[in-house]
Amino acid sequence: MTSAPGTSFVSAQALMTIRNLELRARAVVEGFRSGLHRSPYHGFSVEFTEYRQYTPGDDLRHLDWRVVARSDRYFLKKFEDETNLRCHLVVDQSRSMDFGTVGHTKAAYAATLAATLAYFLHLQGDAIGLLSFDDRVREYLPARHRPGQLRHLMLALEKPAGGRATDLQAPLRRLVEIVRKRGLLVVVSDFLAPLDRLEGALGMLIASGHEVMLFPVQDPAEAEFGFDQPALFEDVENERVLFIDPTAARGEYRRRMEAHGSGLRDLCQRLGVVMHPVRTDEPLERMLFAFLQERAQRRPLRHRGAATPGGSA
Repeated sequence: MTSAPGTSFVSAQALMTIRNLELRARAVVEGFRSGLHRSPYHGFSVEFTEYRQYTPGDDLRHLDWRVVARSDRYFLKKFEDETNLRCHLVVDQSRSMDFGTVGHTKAAYAATLAATLAYFLHLQGDAIGLLSFDDRVREYLPARHRPGQLRHLMLALEKPAGGRATDLQAPLRRLVEIVRKRGLLVVVSDFLAPLDRLEGALGMLIASGHEVMLFPVQDPAEAEFGFDQPALFEDVENERVLFIDPTAARGEYRRRMEAHGSGLRDLCQRLGVVMHPVRTDEPLERMLFAFLQERAQRRPLRHRGAATPGGSA
């Protein structure tokens, strides 16, 4: 992954010593912004940026009479709710996320990643929402940009992982039902679930006009299975306990994990879904930079001083 120019990263382990989630997110965003010489969001305005043509039933209070006088055409100003990004963060809080070998769990890392994106987007004036899930939808906050929204989102993210199985299909199908306006959906999960069910749910979201971005989260031990001694291993979702010799099981384990990861990559390529795999020992700034790179490529940002119909602003 390309690194942000001019930035120095804070280690994930050091960041997690900050107990407050919002302070953690702020530390990442402020450190990133101070070290980045040229942000792709530089100069982005959360104020009025463009016009759209009047249609019957529109509120005439937003009609720009100067444009009417100048061009004899009827245009309304488009404001924040119409021009800015609407983003829902979809965060896995199942019990498999409660695993960690680097001083913090996948759940803590995922929550910090989601909080970082939420904090950054909130500063930009974008509407942010949240759907947390395990084997069911745990909490849903519609995408909004208003006082108190960020705080409510942080409190929801701070809730501990507690559900059992990971069901990716149910929360994504629920989003299709309740999120009517097109926007960006960012899914943060370990994706340790059958991929055939995920494909149908992602396909429905894309068919509804949403952009989708996945952040598969993995602990280093899950990737490497670097355990040395035979031991008892517990499945955190079904509580089954197995005695495993890592030396004998490592080859097959890695084969299956690689096959699962390859299957997820192939699925994303087929559907046109953006995927950024992440390990819990990686600095959060890299994920924020990856997010911004993708947004800059997919959706050019509007700047203050956009031209008006029939003349200059």
